[in-house]
Amino acid sequence: MSRFTTMAIALSAVISSSVLIPVSIAAEGGAVGAKKFLSRSTAQGQLGQIEVNPYGNAPLTAVIDLAGKSITNVHVRVHGKGSDGVDIEYGVDRESLLTHDGIPIFGLYPNHRNTITVEYRLEGESVSEEYRLQTGGIGTKYNELMVRSFPEVVPVTVAKGFEDRLYWINGQTSNRYHKDINWTNGGSLDWNYQSLNYIADTNGDVRWILDDSAFTDNQSLMGRGLIMGVHQVSEGEIIFGKGQKYYRMDLLGRMIKELPLPRGYVDFSHEIQETSKGTYLIRAAKRNYVKDTGETVTTVRDHILEVDASGNLIEAWDLNSILDPMRDTLLIALDASAVCLNVDDSKLGQTVKIEPDMPYGDIPGVGAGRNWAHVNSIDYDERDDSIIISPRHQATAIKIGRDKEVKWILGAPDGWTGELAKKVLQPIDHRGRHIHCEVGKCEGDFDWSWTQHTSWLNRDKGTLTVFDNGDGRGFEQPAFPTDKYSRAVEYKIDEDNMTVQQTWEYGKERGHEWYSAITSVTNYQSDKDTMFIFSASAGLFNKDWTKPILNEIQYGTDNVMVELRINQSGPGEPAYRALVIEPEKAFN
Repeated sequence: MSRFTTMAIALSAVISSSVLIPVSIAAEGGAVGAKKFLSRSTAQGQLGQIEVNPYGNAPLTAVIDLAGKSITNVHVRVHGKGSDGVDIEYGVDRESLLTHDGIPIFGLYPNHRNTITVEYRLEGESVSEEYRLQTGGIGTKYNELMVRSFPEVVPVTVAKGFEDRLYWINGQTSNRYHKDINWTNGGSLDWNYQSLNYIADTNGDVRWILDDSAFTDNQSLMGRGLIMGVHQVSEGEIIFGKGQKYYRMDLLGRMIKELPLPRGYVDFSHEIQETSKGTYLIRAAKRNYVKDTGETVTTVRDHILEVDASGNLIEAWDLNSILDPMRDTLLIALDASAVCLNVDDSKLGQTVKIEPDMPYGDIPGVGAGRNWAHVNSIDYDERDDSIIISPRHQATAIKIGRDKEVKWILGAPDGWTGELAKKVLQPIDHRGRHIHCEVGKCEGDFDWSWTQHTSWLNRDKGTLTVFDNGDGRGFEQPAFPTDKYSRAVEYKIDEDNMTVQQTWEYGKERGHEWYSAITSVTNYQSDKDTMFIFSASAGLFNKDWTKPILNEIQYGTDNVMVELRINQSGPGEPAYRALVIEPEKAFN
């Protein structure tokens, strides 16, 4: 298949409609978003007909209609393709049956005659039925007249017991739509990429894809943006944000919540988290922010919002008033070729130029109205009602209370002044002895994390996990760009004694091949006792394509349980994050 296939079709015509075999389904034009019709032919089993893509957002899903019957003890198995294919199995509870008025089918292969076994009890009898469902192909949207081949997922290592893993890949294509639309005096409204979200199994096969055309409109301020911050929450549903809104949906594509950011706040990107209280923490920016100088600006990635289930704003953290927006110690050491998704390989190895009178907007710089903080993750610590943020341009992680007081700063002490300097954690070794650090470099087996992503709590182990991207390490650029490396790293923080110990790292030994200049994630998986790691922009400056690497590593070791390599569909196209998906959690 050629990597670029021009097609005279509408933007939404990316995934062909699915049909039943041998029963026929009528569809209009074979386009995503086209009207879906139930088969008018005889159903395949004792239940009703099958509707594919029932909510218009997930073309590789379906629902088997209950046809008025009351069934229990439902179990679904979507059979793997060929001898090496991965079966997807899950139970379906009564709530899911009632919600969808049918049996949810998740995990279909594209362009394949899928086999599905459904078991249930009907009127006291056990029933087992086999269904056949033919699906269409998939591609990636690039612009209004072009569809490209889909990213290739290549399995390298899959240890026994990990075969049934499913991974959501959250990324985008390099195309930016209408980037010339901006707020007055700053902001990041022009962050408007084409989103790419799909779920792959450990055989490298795509088993689910999100068609966001129903809630994307590049001509509308509220319809623009890039899908980021994807999480599967405790009920099995998915949350994410995009531009000026945030969303909650299920794995069948049923949209549960679609809410705008609270008035006065704009430009979601990077992170939304659901707290243990049922509220949402959202990284946003402030519109019409009045600086001490009297200037009015739109800020960039420096406000944390907490909203309740109805979208009411109940708390806001203005980092301009909590931290030091003029601190440039790390900013001046950044590689100008890659600052988050602003990628320019012509500047490789050049440091960012910081001037106090730089224009406002989504550029690295100091002061409100510029990208001085770049918060890319948030976590909630229910133990003391605090938030932990990952401010890429300032520190590894910072913990802040609801009273807006900084509790601790994990990061090199250079450049912190006044009361904030007193909050910097002291590194220690495994014996509790202080480790000496100077100008961003520490003795022994300790390092801070640099331009990191996902500073998240590992509640099972009582630690903090981080993806250490590694740009600006030691406040400098190395002699050769290929000397850069990334790590997944774990820290243990003693808040009483204000110390931090590095307890584990992985990735340094893999060198530049594993290096991700931007994006990426590290997150502990309690069900397998592994560290899940996604080096999401590995190979970013390859002339061919970016090659993200997904790993699960046995906890506390360097033993690779899973490795998948992803060939993106174009050069300079990083993924953002990935996550483990559990269908059992979604439907049972």
